[in-house]
Amino acid sequence: MKSRQIRQSFLRFFEERGHAIVPSSPVVPLDDPTLMFTNAGMNQFKDVFLATGSRDFKRAADTQKCIRAGGKHNDLDDVGHDGYHHTFFEMLGNWSFGDYFKREAIEWAWELLTGVYGIPAERLHATYFAGDEADGLEPDLEARDLWREVTGINPGQVHAFGKKDNFWEMADTGPCGPCSEIHVDLTPDLSGARLVNADDARVFELWNLVFIQFNRTAKGLAPLPARHVDTGMGLERLTTVLQGQRSNYDTDLFAGLLEEIRRVTGAPAYGGTLPSGGPGVPHTDEEQRDVAYRIVADHLRCLVFAITDGAQPGNEGRGYVVRRILRRAYRYGHQFLGGHRAFLHKLVPAVVEEMGDAFPELRRSRDLVAGAIREEEESFARTLDQGLRMFEVAATTAAGHHLKTIPAEVAFKLHDTYGFPFDLTTIIAAERGLEVDEQGFDELMEQARERARQGARGAGEDLARELKHAAAANEPAFFERTATDDGAKWETLELETEFAGWLDAEGRFHEGALEGPEPCAVLLRRTPFYSEAGGQVGDAGRITWAADGSEGGAEGVFEVLDTQKVQDTVLHVGRLAAGRRAPGTTVRAAVAAGRRGLITVNHTATHLLNLGLREVLGDHVQQKGSLVDDEKTRFDFSHAGPVTADEVERVERAVGERVAAGLAVDAEVVELDRALAIHGIRAVFGESYGRRVRVVSIGAPVAELLADPEAARWYEYSVELCGGNHLATTEQVGEFALVAEEAVAKGIRRLVGLTGEAARGARAAAERLAGEAERLSDAGGEEMAGALTALRAAAAEATLPVAERRRLEERFETLQGRVHEHERHQAAAGWEQVRARAEALLAGAQRADGTAIVVGEIPGAPADQLRQAVDWLRQKAGSAAVLLIATSGEKITLLAGFSPDLVEGGLAANRLIREIAPLVGGSGGGRPDFAQGGGKDAARVPEALDRAATWLREQLS
Repeated sequence: MKSRQIRQSFLRFFEERGHAIVPSSPVVPLDDPTLMFTNAGMNQFKDVFLATGSRDFKRAADTQKCIRAGGKHNDLDDVGHDGYHHTFFEMLGNWSFGDYFKREAIEWAWELLTGVYGIPAERLHATYFAGDEADGLEPDLEARDLWREVTGINPGQVHAFGKKDNFWEMADTGPCGPCSEIHVDLTPDLSGARLVNADDARVFELWNLVFIQFNRTAKGLAPLPARHVDTGMGLERLTTVLQGQRSNYDTDLFAGLLEEIRRVTGAPAYGGTLPSGGPGVPHTDEEQRDVAYRIVADHLRCLVFAITDGAQPGNEGRGYVVRRILRRAYRYGHQFLGGHRAFLHKLVPAVVEEMGDAFPELRRSRDLVAGAIREEEESFARTLDQGLRMFEVAATTAAGHHLKTIPAEVAFKLHDTYGFPFDLTTIIAAERGLEVDEQGFDELMEQARERARQGARGAGEDLARELKHAAAANEPAFFERTATDDGAKWETLELETEFAGWLDAEGRFHEGALEGPEPCAVLLRRTPFYSEAGGQVGDAGRITWAADGSEGGAEGVFEVLDTQKVQDTVLHVGRLAAGRRAPGTTVRAAVAAGRRGLITVNHTATHLLNLGLREVLGDHVQQKGSLVDDEKTRFDFSHAGPVTADEVERVERAVGERVAAGLAVDAEVVELDRALAIHGIRAVFGESYGRRVRVVSIGAPVAELLADPEAARWYEYSVELCGGNHLATTEQVGEFALVAEEAVAKGIRRLVGLTGEAARGARAAAERLAGEAERLSDAGGEEMAGALTALRAAAAEATLPVAERRRLEERFETLQGRVHEHERHQAAAGWEQVRARAEALLAGAQRADGTAIVVGEIPGAPADQLRQAVDWLRQKAGSAAVLLIATSGEKITLLAGFSPDLVEGGLAANRLIREIAPLVGGSGGGRPDFAQGGGKDAARVPEALDRAATWLREQLS
């Protein structure tokens, strides 16, 4: 079976058993801060397991894109050195959400493997959880007995293992439970029982059946409200078994990519050899070459999927892992396969060709991904060879001193200066039989971090973010009790509601009275406040209540500074300004109307901008982030290079035409599948959407879109999934101007737009500066130079439309050319005066054995003209010893130059400067043929000139 057939057979098997076939979630889990990358199929259902969310189905199956290259699950170091570890892989999985449990999961797994795929029963081993005393968990005897009861497995091939192998946890916290693994024995004589979980390529895990029963929190394990099934089987490993190969890299999943690596690098063909030792054992040339093939192939797949789903190479967190993977791949390909500068990006089409049918998003982002990889590898290529040379010197030095360790300082410099991740340095060292001083490296890294912290100290943390993070640590049951009805955020700015309690800065919930000025978050039963989401900032405003009638009672005021949301609980973050309040009483919640109004204008403008960019730049434009507040709209999007001034103007024009048209803005909450069926609808890739979503349409009613979703004309409209606030019609946007265009990351650009009065102000400022530049064109050279500097400074400080700023800069360059021309004329006139003075000095110069001794002052001469004068005198005189002094205010410049014959005779200009510079309160130095110095005591210049003439006569006598 081909891998495509294997994938499809799995999905069909479970679809026939009542499972909904769901799409893979992105490998970049933008809605889950506990994960660096999506590492299992269950990640997208985490809310279901925690009972904080639900789906329309009880059973599901999919093929999930997974990355295990950071965090709790990290296979990066093993990739390439065996045939079955990967940073990126596909996980085939099926789930039950409170429906079937262990019996069906085990029975169906056995039926699929032995009945559909035809794997011999005698080659399969099953494992179950042996229990864990520390967590108070008993052995999973139920799973053991089910294997013997509902399958045809040999009872002797069912084994118990501990927590490390048979208790699955997604991360340090979250849903978890015992698991039952299925291993395949590929030994010729079926002797692999002893090799189960022994990390041996002949017997490896094929499928993991996880029985999710618990939620791990900081306090320990707690039972979940319902029991679930989560299974995962690597497509790569399954394909290896069914195609009769001994390595995942020998299957059709990798064949095309490995051949393309050979073609691009010119290396000998992939041989499939596996090293006899592990990652730290030196390999033969052939083994090392095949290790490099596997690393490049695996890492390239990982990069393509990660960048497609929104990750970018960077210096921290997820971005650093992506950069580390890319640089590791580049180094192996460069050093062992002969790949030259920027070869990785040429392999992207091979990945897209193999995987694009199953994951269509790869085709849409192919050029963006290739551009991001190319830029990063070109950057690393500039330092790789230097870094390798530095390592070679360190390794040779270590060997010469009979040492086995690369110093920490070398590893840190490779990391800090040449971009070598530490693990790459350790790998290179291991290839030479060396180790690296990891403890010393960690100490140097901590020192660097502390310097960075000291530099950033004082900036402080954002109050709302701290409170949101603290609140997220609460138990699932807490969010059920504190869920907020925030549907009014689209309907009104003010309402009466019940005060439900408050959270302190540590995230602890209080039902007692709210009092004191400390920052906290108020919880309400209903709210009109919009909590930060989809790029729109959270609302600000006030929560007020009447005096309670008690002695000393006063009207209460809580100032809401920001609004955030954790699951379904809205946090009104701020400080109590007056009074006190107990939960369960009535309050009035009022959003700051003026601020919300500006935010709303900017959000509708953002949707028009998104559409305009697609029209002008092309279909590859995908939203990569946004910030909509009361000042601006900031929009990040995928695009390979800068947006030109002409393109910016065309985008502005596209937005302006729709603003002027006064198009109606309509919004409706509908089922997700109906929304996604609308032709041309825009959604943020990687955003987490529920079963029902809000569709915002500009120019056509949502009902009309839903009535004929496949109509081609909807592509010309702005139609997006969006939960934000919007205007009634586009004419309320007023003016629109794009005032900034810049790069955010590789392949990601950013535009900043203004609306209304702010946009008009930016255009007015540009018009005023353009008028001043026009008037300046009639000014004289001296006047123009000073005025142009001031005008450029004013333009740099001003907020201006991008296109008009670029036109203004072109005008400035024209004016600057005229200033330079004026300065050249001035300089030429000045040089004539300096040369005339030099001629006079030469005419009156003393001579010693045919050598002219030229010593004198040229007041006010610039340093470059003084140097030119020294050269002119040496050339005119043939043999000359020259010392010239120029004074300008308190600044004194000394230049000495000797002709070649004097230097050959032992005279040195730098000695002369050292002799006389102290006389004028200065110092200097240089070469024997030319030296310079400075000073500040102009009164002693005559003395210095006399001493220079005397010194030269003495040296030439």
